Amino acid sequence: AEMGAKLLCLCLASALVAYYVYTPMPEDLEEPWKVMLIAAAFRTIGHLSEAADQLGLMHYMEALNAIVAMEYFAPTSDENVTVTDTEFSNVAVRLYLPRKPSAGLRRAVVYFHGGGWCVGQAGMKSYDRLTRWTSNRLNAVVVSVNYRLAPKYRFPIQFEDVYSVTKFFLQSSVLSQYGVDPDRICVAGDSAGGNLAAAVVQQLLQDSEVKTKLKAQALLYPALQTLDLNLPSYQENENKPLLPRLLMVRFWSEYFTSDSSLREAMASNRHVPVESSHLFQFVNWSNLLPEELKKGHVYTSPAYGSSELAQKYPGFLDPRAAPLLVSDARLRGLPPTYVLTCGHDVLRDDGVMYAERLRAVGVPVTHDHAKDTFHGAMMFVSSPAELAVGHRLLNRYIGWLNENL
Repeated sequence: AEMGAKLLCLCLASALVAYYVYTPMPEDLEEPWKVMLIAAAFRTIGHLSEAADQLGLMHYMEALNAIVAMEYFAPTSDENVTVTDTEFSNVAVRLYLPRKPSAGLRRAVVYFHGGGWCVGQAGMKSYDRLTRWTSNRLNAVVVSVNYRLAPKYRFPIQFEDVYSVTKFFLQSSVLSQYGVDPDRICVAGDSAGGNLAAAVVQQLLQDSEVKTKLKAQALLYPALQTLDLNLPSYQENENKPLLPRLLMVRFWSEYFTSDSSLREAMASNRHVPVESSHLFQFVNWSNLLPEELKKGHVYTSPAYGSSELAQKYPGFLDPRAAPLLVSDARLRGLPPTYVLTCGHDVLRDDGVMYAERLRAVGVPVTHDHAKDTFHGAMMFVSSPAELAVGHRLLNRYIGWLNENL
């Protein structure tokens, strides 16, 4: 009988695990079982963080960060790259300096990691690998920025941190110290880091103190607007791996405040006051998305929210937080741009619309649309969670940098 009970327990446990791990996956995903396991791991982290938050042990985002911190990798040099943690303009950075001799001055990439402005760091294994490979394969100096995070620090601190590092690095004395060619510098980032990169590049154009012009910007599945959190991509990918809609809403609202009224308003897409209605032209997907992404969706004009929220938390209408909200005039003159978007990603349409708007004002754009993959796929390039698509995306990104930097 004991054997039977054990067997029953095993069957129940297996059923529970299968139920938990098994989620319907889009049929065009490669390696669906691997993606399912990765998604289950991320869901588990989310559930644990939610439990910690509900029990009053720690804030949801801090719990998330504590778990992610297990990915931390100390600065470790290898035969190709010297890696050190230091500070630029009082902001922590991880610096990658190639060891192989260079005929002339080197290229450089300033990189901002993702994590919804709340989690992550330059020292996570996945980011360390990405920036190390970039440095080695391009023989480039890479500056990976550890900007301060929400909920402890709110917008615009994250932006100000990455901006001051970039501005510090672009000084001719600093560039010559590291042997960097002032004509071959790129700013790049993924997800929330792509948001920060786009904002930094826009701001540099307006900054008369900065003499060095960027050669390029690379935005990897960036978050670019807070106005419409019901774009076709938000609707279609509401529950897709790694970044479900409500988690993105949580990241957005947490960037500005822990006040749940903003989060609730964003979740129901009623957070923009009527006096900001003129901004919707910049994210009107009926004009900015190609037909194949509009499929079956009908544009409805926005439902407006209270003015009070926007007065309390003006950040969510600030172009430094939402780079899609600037006028066309401010997009002209931006450097050649690489935009990566993923088909199964709530943020897909942000990137598509930005690429479209940049193209329309004459900025050279390479828009790489990986239609068969999900948000964050480029991070999965090392075991145990290695995905073939991660390597492909990484190679395309580095290939673009190599040709355009």
